[in-house]
Amino acid sequence: MARVRVHCFSMSRDGFVAGPNQSLLNPIGEGADEIHGWIFETAGGQRLIGGDPDEGTTGVDDEFFAAGFDGIGATIMGRNMFGPVRGPWLDPQWTGWWGDEPPFHHEVFVLTHWPRPDQVMEGGTTFRFVTGGVHEALARATEAAGDLDIRLGGGASTVRQFLAEGLIDEFHLVRVPFDLRAGERIDTPDAGAGLRGMTLVEAIDSGPLRHERYVR
Repeated sequence: MARVRVHCFSMSRDGFVAGPNQSLLNPIGEGADEIHGWIFETAGGQRLIGGDPDEGTTGVDDEFFAAGFDGIGATIMGRNMFGPVRGPWLDPQWTGWWGDEPPFHHEVFVLTHWPRPDQVMEGGTTFRFVTGGVHEALARATEAAGDLDIRLGGGASTVRQFLAEGLIDEFHLVRVPFDLRAGERIDTPDAGAGLRGMTLVEAIDSGPLRHERYVR
């Protein structure tokens, strides 16, 4: 059966995973570039944004980044990760942050309260909008993934919901030595035991970063 995996989930030293006031100009919140910026310094991160991989770093950080695409057959994400639009889908032209050819190349299930038709993109990605909650999204993603695993993206609310239901099998957390001071957390009462309900099986320091891998 497909496992649910979280990869490259960065957290500030004071426990925030996204900044306040998320918007089109600040998709992960004000100041949060400081905790997620390491991704785009890697060769894989450069490739993701259409840059030159030769300008990015290799080694531990890049290996952890690449692991997030290995063996993945479907993705689940929250609406906040898909885009800054809230409420009814008034702008059907918005198709995510990733341009005409998103990097997923498989079915992506977007949690939302508002129905929207499937969005077929170039390169094999199809966004499917799920209004029935985390269990419906997981059932549909499991079917789509087949023999492969499911990657769970953000945002923080989506991760909290999956943690609360005990639905995450593997969690890659990146601790960044920076204080964000405000924003969103995953260690809240509505996340149940959170990562405390999982077992730390790997911890690797890479420069200022600390990569931790938890399993259930």
